[in-house]
Amino acid sequence: MDVTKPIVLVVAGHLTPADVPRLHEELSAALPATAADVICDVAGLVRPTLAAVEVLARLRLTARRRGCRLRLRGAGRELRTLLDLVGLSDLARD
Repeated sequence: MDVTKPIVLVVAGHLTPADVPRLHEELSAALPATAADVICDVAGLVRPTLAAVEVLARLRLTARRRGCRLRLRGAGRELRTLLDLVGLSDLARD
């Protein structure tokens, strides 16, 4: 696998804390043994809540533990506002 090509994880719909294990497994399975960037496509999120922020924060932690950087793609205004309020605005920087 080419480690210079980022991994894309699509996160859509309504997220709840119960989604954390599934998305963690999905991300862990997609990550190579060596570091790669992870792009989390959140354009399909429906009315993001603090539960969505928790899911994204945990995915970021999973990526960091594997030596990867997680960035968001398609973050809407509502999600950006929530991320800013909890101190995670750097996740949504383009």
